[in-house]
Amino acid sequence: MMNDRSTQAPPMAHPLDLMPFFRRWPASTRRNLLYTLIWNLGLATVLTAVEMHWSNYEQPVVKHWLPMLLITNLIGFLIHFGNLLANAVSGGWPRRAKGLPRLVFSTSLVVVCVLLGLGLGTALLSGKSVLQLMANRNALMQTLIVAAAVALLMYLVSSSAERKVAQAMEKARQQELIASSARLLAEARLRALQAQIEPHFLYNTLANVVSLIGPQPAKAQHMLERFIDYLRASLAASRSEEATLGSEARLIAAYLDVLAVRMGERLRYRIEVPDRLRQFAIAPMLLQPVVENAISHGLEPKVEGGEIVVGAVEMGEHLCVQISDTGVGLGGTMSAKPGGGVGLSNLRERLRSLYGGAARVELLENQPCGMTVRLMLPLNASPTSIHSEH
Repeated sequence: MMNDRSTQAPPMAHPLDLMPFFRRWPASTRRNLLYTLIWNLGLATVLTAVEMHWSNYEQPVVKHWLPMLLITNLIGFLIHFGNLLANAVSGGWPRRAKGLPRLVFSTSLVVVCVLLGLGLGTALLSGKSVLQLMANRNALMQTLIVAAAVALLMYLVSSSAERKVAQAMEKARQQELIASSARLLAEARLRALQAQIEPHFLYNTLANVVSLIGPQPAKAQHMLERFIDYLRASLAASRSEEATLGSEARLIAAYLDVLAVRMGERLRYRIEVPDRLRQFAIAPMLLQPVVENAISHGLEPKVEGGEIVVGAVEMGEHLCVQISDTGVGLGGTMSAKPGGGVGLSNLRERLRSLYGGAARVELLENQPCGMTVRLMLPLNASPTSIHSEH
């Protein structure tokens, strides 16, 4: 019911959190103190109205409301500080407890606080001692019944408030994931578009075409055709809301074909994606930036070049997509460079946004050289971005 920021346990909801208006402010010690005061004032007012209606009292309302306000504040703040003390002593156990243990704790605390609050309040109002009041068995039994009823009501209200808070937090988390996914997808599309018009990539490709027109016109034609295919596939992917492993493989093949003409024997590649996996839904442009990084930071710095292998296999409940190279190794493949590529942290963030905790990235060092970036994607779950954008 109350919240103490001194522990790392999840905060306990206040009964007022049941109303959307009061959930607008995050839980804190000051907020919950104020909420307890508001709760006590409201409860005193309601109980006073009920008492006056059923008892037909003719005295001024304030003479009934003030004593009720004293008792509700005593009980309310006893429960408030009892929760804070119990959480501080037990390391936040009451906040983490669920089910029967939580019911027993909450009921016991409220019963004790109601007994103390009623006894102390009545004693202050009547001038009698608490012990004298407790000696009256009928009064004590009535007090116990009231305390048990209040305890059950408080437990039900607090449990319902906690469910509302948990639902609100989950909704906010989902909205954050969707927003993050959309942002990362937009960034990936922008990177792909930048790669298409990046001066060194565009100029080098066209310069190679020009240089090959005379001595090797067939090779020049092949390079230009594959460059057009790559631009067409990149533009289609950047505008698409969904993709398949097959379409990503075709995009990568066109990209590597263009580079293979320019790099010659320094670049060798294989794409090993089985036909049965080519219809697997995947986020657009998830793989191409990884391949781009493998070329830029793995193979190009190496004088003799190397080989890139893009493969996909089923591994239990995951689809394993891996990009392997025989480049310079650790520190190359997934390092970032201004204006191009995607870092390992960004790739992990995008996967988390798309798949939650169901996907992961593994970075492996090859022997004798090179790196493997392995993406483990859940077979039975589509990317969040695909669902959210439809």
